[in-house]
Amino acid sequence: MYLHKLKIGNVELDNNLILAPMAGVTNQPFRIICKEFGPGMVCTEMASSKAIFHDDKKTNRLLNIAEEKHPISMQIFGSDEETMGYATSYVSEMADIIDINMGCPAPKVVKNGDGSKLLLDLEQAEKVMEAVVKNAKVPVTLKCRKGWDQNHTVAIEVAKIAERVGISAITIHGRTRSEFYSGIADLEIIKQVKQAVNIPVIGNGDVVNEETALRMFEETGVDGIMIGRGSFGNPWIFKKIAHFLESGEKLPEPSNQERLEVMKRHIALAVKEKGEFAVKELRKHIAWYTKNLKNSSEFRNSINQIETESELINKIEEYFKTF
Repeated sequence: MYLHKLKIGNVELDNNLILAPMAGVTNQPFRIICKEFGPGMVCTEMASSKAIFHDDKKTNRLLNIAEEKHPISMQIFGSDEETMGYATSYVSEMADIIDINMGCPAPKVVKNGDGSKLLLDLEQAEKVMEAVVKNAKVPVTLKCRKGWDQNHTVAIEVAKIAERVGISAITIHGRTRSEFYSGIADLEIIKQVKQAVNIPVIGNGDVVNEETALRMFEETGVDGIMIGRGSFGNPWIFKKIAHFLESGEKLPEPSNQERLEVMKRHIALAVKEKGEFAVKELRKHIAWYTKNLKNSSEFRNSINQIETESELINKIEEYFKTF
């Protein structure tokens, strides 16, 4: 009942489970790994519209989706119409969907008026939305938070503006910017947004397993869910949630052998993309994959100085032989 196809504009997703865009996490190797476990769509890391405008090479690499399975959403951020319009035209040639970031709480983003800071200036937020919709060749979505803080809860108003200017779907993270990732996501505000608009509403926040996914659907009535931190070291989450929503039964946890094979594949994809430099970036992923396993804290400490792919693989294989 809750798991179904989801249509966003003219793009139909095979199911309504979506990998959230997350800076420093949802790069191409991680997206490829997650896609193998069945989300209806994956999203790129957020890309700066100004960086795209100035042809920044590092940002262009963020937008590399070669050899990936579609549909793919590309998320852009910015607070002025010109660069957001330009970035939209640019990514329209690659993406199936363009997502506007109005949720990022990072100080380096909000200090420029971008991300969740736009929730304090809905007039400018509307101008940004209009510029993106005007320049897009594909459906446009919006991801925002409940508001800036408890005194500025604007998600319903933002959703109504989004619908009015032609945005095809909206994702609501049930926290304010001031909360960052603390506390508990507010499902009531997500429910209120769902009731306020006719475009698809996607719920985001605290979906970390089968039960929390079901709760999001039951308590909010959303059309889909977006999974962020629950996917850290856990690409299986999409397969597990889909199975649970369809059957009411839980799949077993991945075996140690499967976990090892997925980790090795992730490492290979990352090194293929960035060379040995990727090993440093992979340390956090390896820590997530092995969280709560036997002697995992000691193992994580042991990989912090490793800088080559072969060393990392050997260390992981040695670790998995211990249990």
